[in-house]
Amino acid sequence: MEVASVEDHSALGTFEEVAELFPIAGLRSYLNNASIGPMSTPVIEAVNGFLEDVRDHGRNNYPHWCDYAETQIKSRIARLIGCHRSEIAFVKNTTEGLCNVANGLSWRSGDNVVLPDREYPSNVYCWTHLERHGVEVRWARSQDGRYPVDAVRDAINERTRIVSISPVQFSTGFRHDLALTSELCRQKGVLLNLDAIQWVGSMALDLSQYHVDFMSAGGHKWLLAPIGTGIFYCNQSALDQLRPPNVGYHSTDKGEAHLDYGLVYRDGAARFEEALANFPGIWGLDAAVKLQLSIGSERIEQHILGLVDDAAERLQELGFDTLRSPVRSERSGLLCFSRSGIDLARVENGLRDAGVDLAIRDGRFRISPSYFNRTSDIDRLIEALRNLTGMRPAK
Repeated sequence: MEVASVEDHSALGTFEEVAELFPIAGLRSYLNNASIGPMSTPVIEAVNGFLEDVRDHGRNNYPHWCDYAETQIKSRIARLIGCHRSEIAFVKNTTEGLCNVANGLSWRSGDNVVLPDREYPSNVYCWTHLERHGVEVRWARSQDGRYPVDAVRDAINERTRIVSISPVQFSTGFRHDLALTSELCRQKGVLLNLDAIQWVGSMALDLSQYHVDFMSAGGHKWLLAPIGTGIFYCNQSALDQLRPPNVGYHSTDKGEAHLDYGLVYRDGAARFEEALANFPGIWGLDAAVKLQLSIGSERIEQHILGLVDDAAERLQELGFDTLRSPVRSERSGLLCFSRSGIDLARVENGLRDAGVDLAIRDGRFRISPSYFNRTSDIDRLIEALRNLTGMRPAK
């Protein structure tokens, strides 16, 4: 059986050529990839190819799907994020991965978890849900939208089991110092868990360079993959500290021995895949990862940061206040901006009518350009803002 795949796009030379793979790029200036990213034609083709396989062959190729996903697709994901394929499990979203950790650790009353005090809800509820077991949440306090490593250090005490943090904050765009935080957790003997959905796909990541125990990232944002896909990373050294919270047929490796009920987990992170995976979505995720690998993570990061730099400069000239660190290493693909006296909802609706898409987070506009976006998208944003607000650059 020939597994459905996509064309090799390694010959793509410019981001203009990349944009041609995304139909939305010819329709709108879509600057909301930190929410839900659009899909490319290779991703759609991969999903459709898998569905056609099931249409024509039913279950017959099921063993090949499992083998291909485990050996080929996970190997490509491992290349993208800098780990071994055995440390990856497929999940349906970031939240599922976070819950694997929160519900998989053995807790004792009085244990605590350290969280930033302005986290995305998915990285809050799974921990506050544990308060019924006597687990405390300790908050690392933000400073001007930033989370200095010292704030994390101050929140850790002798009962801290884990630090769980988004290395890129959704409402500010602040990029955390992952190297220093991972070293701090290593020194303190504390586990480190990442909600990395705002990082993976927008910036280069090499997990082998950090002491990270667990990481989750959905595919529907910066990876530009289908909704309902994601990856959960479990460092091999931390595997035995986590009991799979959900267990099913796929948690074991028994082939067709359905009446053998001995619960022996699969090797590696695959034990967290308790049932039949979302293969159509995973084929789409694979196509998205292939595209990222063919372009290059470093190149993608520089392109996105360049667009954000351009937008920040021009928004400031227009009279907007941008929430942005003066330190380049603390910046990400998200840019938040505002100005007093502006009706955010009215302007957002006007921008949408003008073919420009962004988000409102914590009382500010937020843009998040991806690698299919171009300078012309920033041009269109600025022009639409001028028309809607009457603001003009200072002379």
